[in-house]
Amino acid sequence: MIISMKDLGKTYKNGQIEVEALRHANINIEKEEFVAIMGPSGSGKSTLMNIIGCLDKSTAGEYWLEGVNISTLNEVELAKIRNLKIGFVFQSFNLLPRITALQNVELPMIYAGIGSKERRKKAISALDRVGLEPRMHHKPNEMSGGQKQRVAIARALVNSPAIILADEPTGNLDSTSGEEIMTVFQDLNKEGVTIVLVTHEPDIAAHTKRVLKFRDGLLISDEPVKNPMDAREILSHYNKVEA
Repeated sequence: MIISMKDLGKTYKNGQIEVEALRHANINIEKEEFVAIMGPSGSGKSTLMNIIGCLDKSTAGEYWLEGVNISTLNEVELAKIRNLKIGFVFQSFNLLPRITALQNVELPMIYAGIGSKERRKKAISALDRVGLEPRMHHKPNEMSGGQKQRVAIARALVNSPAIILADEPTGNLDSTSGEEIMTVFQDLNKEGVTIVLVTHEPDIAAHTKRVLKFRDGLLISDEPVKNPMDAREILSHYNKVEA
């Protein structure tokens, strides 16, 4: 079990007003799963994502990540978990514009204290896994949106995290680029990478293996995806139409 949440809750206080953003969530995620989290604005999915990513702490219940009770950790310990256990992929890519793809991918390893030769080797390998090794010396402004997101995925992979947490990773991309990114995620999942993806798009969630739906802070459904859409097949169809 990679993730185990027991009666998890999050309450925000605004003066005298308390808002329950997340209520009584009981969620287990196994190794090598590919899970989508869905829900409308204010449903609790962003709160859940922040707790999974150790960016915020619950106010009730327990969150266990690879056998560690995250709910008990202090800020320094949480930062260490974020760097070593979780690979983040964001909608806006969050790449540094003045450095190359290779240097962007190396950044998490600098914080982890890995030497320069090993950093370069691992960064090149990660870029190769997402099909971008030929463009490793290019800067973000020399790349398409889909290529930038693949750099971000390589950066998320480079420390071999327990999970990759992707927040609306196709939100800023056109349909073709979105399918390219989902192809990368599906390939990584087949290799054994555990992925938790937050999305409001049903067609993107349909590429995953399991969908958790939230409303008003409550988990209202937890269902397997019976026949996940194959991003590579869809991409092939797009290419044929364009040709």
